[in-house]
This record gives sequence, structure tokens and C-alpha cells, in this order.
Amino acid sequence: MRVRPTRSLTIIAAAAVVALLPGSAAAGGPPHDEVRFATFNASLNRSAEGRLVADLQRPGNAQADAVAEIIQRTRPDVLLINEFDFDADGEAARLFQDNYLSRAHADAAPIVYPYRYVAPSNTGVPSGLDLDNDGRVGGPNDAFGFGFYPGQFGMAVYSRHPIQPDAIRTFQRFLWKDMPGALLPDDPSTAAPADWYSREELDAVRLSSKSHWDVPIEVGGRTIHFLVSHPTPPVFDGAEDRNGRRNHDEIRFWSDYITPNRSGYIYDDQGRRGGLRPSERFVIAGDQNADPLDGDSVPGAIQQLLEHPRVDSRLTPASAGAAEQSAAQGGANRTHRSDPRFDTADFADSQPGNLRVDYVLARKGMKILDAGVFWPPSSDPLFRLVGTFPFPSSDHRLTWIDVRRPGGRR
Repeated sequence: MRVRPTRSLTIIAAAAVVALLPGSAAAGGPPHDEVRFATFNASLNRSAEGRLVADLQRPGNAQADAVAEIIQRTRPDVLLINEFDFDADGEAARLFQDNYLSRAHADAAPIVYPYRYVAPSNTGVPSGLDLDNDGRVGGPNDAFGFGFYPGQFGMAVYSRHPIQPDAIRTFQRFLWKDMPGALLPDDPSTAAPADWYSREELDAVRLSSKSHWDVPIEVGGRTIHFLVSHPTPPVFDGAEDRNGRRNHDEIRFWSDYITPNRSGYIYDDQGRRGGLRPSERFVIAGDQNADPLDGDSVPGAIQQLLEHPRVDSRLTPASAGAAEQSAAQGGANRTHRSDPRFDTADFADSQPGNLRVDYVLARKGMKILDAGVFWPPSSDPLFRLVGTFPFPSSDHRLTWIDVRRPGGRR
């Protein structure tokens, strides 16, 4: 434990960083009966290690300004940011708060998150193995998760409600082979099944392309487990479909974790086993890289969550901007089966087109009051924050749900 005298109390354990800014949960705003949970793949990744910290050292980075203004205008209480490069001191997360979220943008008021959490990612961590079977060892395709340096494309959680640091669970090192019935990739050039990886490689290959975190948040004296991840895109591979299969099983991990009779095989980075108890509240969030009907994911991949008996997926976040851009951009969007109002990402029009890939899903019984995607139509002055390619902020859109605060009025 160490004290930064002017800024924060930072607890560092297992190379993770939990930061508490001065004040309490109430510092982010008055008590209310609704809690907004959000996910945002903000594309705050950089091509070289340390560059994100350098970009955030002072106000004025145009992309970070746009991302911060989107967050200020949607004002989530609990927020996952995907594609936020990890550094061991949590410096990028601190700088983004101090130099961007804490500063007004146009008429958008600052927002202060008294609590934040970052931890290592598998991206860019060398495996020492030839995982893409190209005959060479090294480079982003042979890392435990695709990345050019350790922590690229990482994650960060910001919260206006207390994070319970001693109860956080991470699953960065969980081995893919230890999932019963895993969809391990197959080398199509041989007759043997599921043999893309050698025995030695299977003893090392991790399930999470980044990590899976269970971050307990205290809201109204009750705990809500914020279950966050960022599965690999189901593309950039070959006939073995190693990324598509991994994406499916990264999504499946949370489906099993919230199902007591299926979670016994799970172990975390501290060696504790099992998943959530039946009575525990949870919200699952992240860029899952899987659309229910379109794109290249394994059929049924995201349905593992959307159709889970313990997940309430009846209210789908939507936006007018998504529908407008799908029609305007055409291309692959013309043949999509999913409702374009539900898209959360603006991808290449030729393939795969715009998709719904970002999700915030609450447990049944946690009353969902509202939901949305920050994607204004082009007639809205705030369209400048999302735009079209090249995007001022990200090719993804912030997605949120509002749930009844535990113990709040009904």
C-alpha cells in the first residue's frame, strides 16, 4: 500500500491497480434510484508501448477529448472501457480522469469516478510458441492475445460506486483446454480432431485474449458483480477458425460462470474455484465481437448470454444513428438480418458491415429501466463525436443500461 499525497490511495496487488480518489461514492453525484452501467470500446490503444500515457499527459488530444465528452454526456455510473492500453502503474487511467474526464468539454460537465481498476492483459504477452503455425515464433500472433506489446488493447473500469478490491477475481491465466467441451481449433490438413495446437501448446494457451474480470461494485449497500471482458474478433485466421472458436468460448465463460452447476471447473488467478452463487447480482459488459445474426462469429455464440435463463435481454439498447448509418452506407448492411437500430459498431461496409457487438446485460430480477447506444443521427450537433470513418473517437459506440438501484424505490 502506498500513498500519493496529492491525488489518490492506490492499492497494488497481483500487478493490478485499484485507485480511490479523495471523497466517497457520493463525490460523483447525489444519491439516486438508478444506476447506469456502460461499456465503450473507445479505441484508446496505441501502436507503441507508453504512447497512450504520453498522449494523455496533458489535455488536448483530440481523440481522447471526443471519448471523454461522450462519457460526460452519457454519464455512466459504472463504465468498462475496452481497448485502453494497460500500464503497471495505472498512469493512463489516472491521466484520462485528471486531464479529460475531469475537464468540461463544450457544455458537457466534468465527471469524476472516485474508483477505477486496471489489471494486466494477455495481449502482446509472448508465449514462446508458434501459435499461428507459420513456422516462426514471435510477434503479435504468437502472443497469448494478439498485440504488439504487453497490455495493448487492455481494459479499464471506472466507477462512481465503491469497488471491493479484496473480492476482485481475474481469470487471465485460465487455460482454454480446461473448459469442458472447449471448441479447440482443428488442423484441417490432418485426420486428428482439435489438433491445431500441440500438446505443449495446449498446456500454455490461455482462454482470454485479454482477460476476464469479476469486479464487485457496492451499490446501496449491496454487491453487483461487474463481469467484464473483450473476446477476440472471430476473424484474422484460416480454416481452423481459431479466433472464431476462441471468441465463442470466451463468451461461454461468463455463461458458465453465472450457472452454478456448470462453473465448478473455473479457477481464477489466485487459485479459487467456481463461479457466482445463485443469489448474487451481476452485470455482464464488454465488446463481445459477436452479432446475434450477422458477421463471422460462430453461430449461437452471443446467444449463450442473450438466451441464458438468468440474463434479462428483453430491452435492447438502440439508437437512431445506427439505423441511419446502416441505410446510408449500404454494402454488407443491405443483407444483414439483425435490426440495424441495435448496431453498436461502424465497420467496413464491404465486410462485415455495421454490427451489434457491444453488450451490457443484467441478471433477471434487476429491474432494467432504460437502455441506449450513443449514436446520434447526422442531423444532431453531437454527431461530430462519432462521425464516419476516419472516426473522431472510435468505430464502436458507448452502450448502456439503467437498472434499479438495489434497495431503491419501486
